Amino acid sequence: MKISYKWLNDLIELTETPDELGRWLTATGLEVEGIEEVETVKGGLRGVVVGEVLSCEPHPDADRLRLTTVDVGQEAPLSIVCGAPNVAAGQKVLVATLGTTLYPTGSEQPLVMKKAKIRGALSEGMICAEDELGLGTSHAGILVLNTNLPNGTPAAEYLGMSSDYTIEIGLTPNRADAASHYGVARDLKAVLGKRIQLPAVATFRVDNHQLPIEIRVDNTEACPRYAGVTLTGLRVEDSPAWLKARLTAIGVRPVNNVVDATNYVCHELGQPLHAFDASQVKGNQVVVKTLPEGTLFTTLDGQERKLLATDLMICNAEEPMCLAGVFGGAKSGVTEATTAIFLESAYFSPAWVRRTAQHHGLKTDASFRFERGTDPNLPLYALQRAALLIQEVAGGQVSSEVLDVYPSPIADFQVPVKYRNVDRLIGKVLDRALIQRILESLDIRVEAVHEGGFTAVVPPYRVDVQREADVVEEILRIYGFDNLELSEALSSDYISDFPVNDPDKLRLRATELLAANGFQEIITNSLTKPIAQETLRESLLGEEVRILNYLSEELSVMRQTMLLSGLETVAYNLNRKQRDLKLFEFGKTYHKVNGKYVEKNHLSLLITGHVRPETWIEKAREVQFHDLASSVTQLLAALRVKSTETTEADRSLFQYGLTHTLNRKPLVSLGLVDPQLARLAEVKVPVFYADFDWDYLLKQYSAVVEYREVPRFPEVRRDLSLVLEKTVSFEQLRQLAERTEKQLLRKVNAFDVYEGENLLGKKAYALSFTLQDDQQTLTDKVIDKTMQRLMAAFERELGAVIRK
Repeated sequence: MKISYKWLNDLIELTETPDELGRWLTATGLEVEGIEEVETVKGGLRGVVVGEVLSCEPHPDADRLRLTTVDVGQEAPLSIVCGAPNVAAGQKVLVATLGTTLYPTGSEQPLVMKKAKIRGALSEGMICAEDELGLGTSHAGILVLNTNLPNGTPAAEYLGMSSDYTIEIGLTPNRADAASHYGVARDLKAVLGKRIQLPAVATFRVDNHQLPIEIRVDNTEACPRYAGVTLTGLRVEDSPAWLKARLTAIGVRPVNNVVDATNYVCHELGQPLHAFDASQVKGNQVVVKTLPEGTLFTTLDGQERKLLATDLMICNAEEPMCLAGVFGGAKSGVTEATTAIFLESAYFSPAWVRRTAQHHGLKTDASFRFERGTDPNLPLYALQRAALLIQEVAGGQVSSEVLDVYPSPIADFQVPVKYRNVDRLIGKVLDRALIQRILESLDIRVEAVHEGGFTAVVPPYRVDVQREADVVEEILRIYGFDNLELSEALSSDYISDFPVNDPDKLRLRATELLAANGFQEIITNSLTKPIAQETLRESLLGEEVRILNYLSEELSVMRQTMLLSGLETVAYNLNRKQRDLKLFEFGKTYHKVNGKYVEKNHLSLLITGHVRPETWIEKAREVQFHDLASSVTQLLAALRVKSTETTEADRSLFQYGLTHTLNRKPLVSLGLVDPQLARLAEVKVPVFYADFDWDYLLKQYSAVVEYREVPRFPEVRRDLSLVLEKTVSFEQLRQLAERTEKQLLRKVNAFDVYEGENLLGKKAYALSFTLQDDQQTLTDKVIDKTMQRLMAAFERELGAVIRK
């Protein structure tokens, strides 16, 4: 929501600067998100001054040009060449001096004043027309002033064009009362102790009874109050400059003087109004009611809509004219041909307006306020204020009595308050008289005062103050959070919790993922044969842990790796004709390091046999390294571990494989188990194995989910074919690509690898690169430049031959 500083100053006298005002408003709960200077005319007419034409002679080499000398308050007059037909000696004019930047109407390019020669004559500035200054569209001639101001007076001073400031407030949904300049002024009145001066409506009077209108409210639940009056003899045209400037400063587009006046009052008081062309109010009757389900109605934007039975409508004697509190109709709006209007000011039920606005997808200034709750006591004053403003800018007469249908006035909220709860919630005992002064400054009356508390009588426009805690919040935000001293013992309550990583829940998540991918869980013995581990002694951590009172030599040491007990399970199943295996196990390994015993938690995966059983539609396929690698990648992603690096796995365990590292520490190793090692467990088929450091993996998990906005611009794929040395891995290619292009590269993928007799000692990669820019659509030039940079890096650092 935007508020104008100058507009606010009309309601409450302010000596504070916009920045100081922003701090006060934020302290009261109306958080100021930004303050921006607003110039009535772009550039603020800086460098444009009042001047006097001392002489005016024809240009010797141009019939339409004049040579003038102009006094602009400097030591010497300026020589200016002017082409305006109405320039003459003795005129007071507006002059753009050298160095001034103008923003002419209708031009995208600014105009900078420089010393120049025009047809051989020196020109030291410009005598300006209306459009050249950005004040309008006229270019018929220069502006001739009627003023006695001294030469050199700034044009902004002559025109009364001081800068305004727009204060942007992040209005919370509960503070509907502050959705206007008047609402903001009420908070400033309370915190600064100043008086509010609303525009007077004492001069409002009925001029005649030429256009009486009958009002009938059939649904008083949806419309508890409805007021209206007619005006005739109007001239609908552009609004005066001051009115346009006020609306433009807060981001409202001017339409015409009548509509602008209603918008002005809406943003001034927070009371939406609507003007109907009186010629469209058939039967001189306004009826507030609902219509049958499915009734068609064309709104002001030209769209035909099907009404709900719960859409409240403003109708004439024959047809609907407006979606009540939301949007006007195409037929009844004010146009340049309008000479008489019916002016509406009402209080609509928030629930009814909200339902209609949401169903039809309409969000307007009116619905924004009505669906949050407006002041039911304000429509009559706002109606008179708007009628007077319309008469000021569009002329006309009030041509009917003010009709106000308000059968059941809405009562104030009665909120019992106990002092002990005020003291407890604030954390400080405030003087009881101070509490009363604060509440009364917010228009909340304090009644039935007794030793233990009082009753707060809250006006109905404060829809957010209906409980005792709400009243306490009002006291506290005006008293000031900064005025609360910190106690020696602090405690806090949090609405949201801060979850701690639960190892059991994360283990369950991993278990469910693996089970869903066809893995079966096993539990193996932690005791193993000493001889089995001897073959791996160099790759194991520390010394083995021996059992003092072991039952047999084959179960005399604690395992130092999950692999051997896993292979024993594989052998057991193979001996029983169960050849297609996908197994996982959570377990511990045990080590003696520097005389201390160490327990480590692991997750191990083993796969062997076929990926899936043979069927009539698909032949059986032996498991491969990438089948296991895919499961490992899925598991890391599920536990939110993404940025790992890969190195070659330990060759004492694997015939080939990879180790994923994070912060240079191994996270998981996977690969094809060394056949000689497998034969120790009497396993003669290929077995792929992965070993997770489960303790380290849990430390990397974060309960915080990171969200990235869905890209607005399309991604682009480019393919590249390279021939490299056989020793170059895809991981080297990926890392080099990511180092070379950090901004646009989103993904690198290998979709084909070829090795054959015609590529001795080499292999061919077919890679795809996904490129994307979050700020704009990629152009061919940028894409080609990126790919050239990647190809150059592959050739330079890896000796690649690019196949083109």
